Amino acid sequence: MTDYFRSVQAAVSFAAEAPTKADLFAGQHLFVGLNCFEPGQAQRIHTHAGADKFYLVLSGKASMVVGEELREVGEGTVVWAPADVPHGVAEVSEQTVMLVAIAPPPGKVSRSPAR
Repeated sequence: MTDYFRSVQAAVSFAAEAPTKADLFAGQHLFVGLNCFEPGQAQRIHTHAGADKFYLVLSGKASMVVGEELREVGEGTVVWAPADVPHGVAEVSEQTVMLVAIAPPPGKVSRSPAR
């Protein structure tokens, strides 16, 4: 049996003390996972050098930042964070599950040597 299929529902978990993450797939060129948040939780603003990322809100509502923009997002919203652009979850207003994908995966970005 292959590992090509995963149940999102089986990977969902929540914790009162901090957001939870579940790795679904980690390939050579793409990472896919879940971020699960309780109300009031957040994800710090961060960047991924040389890697694009998207969030697909599967359930819930949150305020998200990409670059200088702050938007409230809900179920069915896709959020795009291009490489090197600051992004994160400012605050979650209800229990929220997001599918996230990063390409290339963290740690797989190759950089040209500094000159």
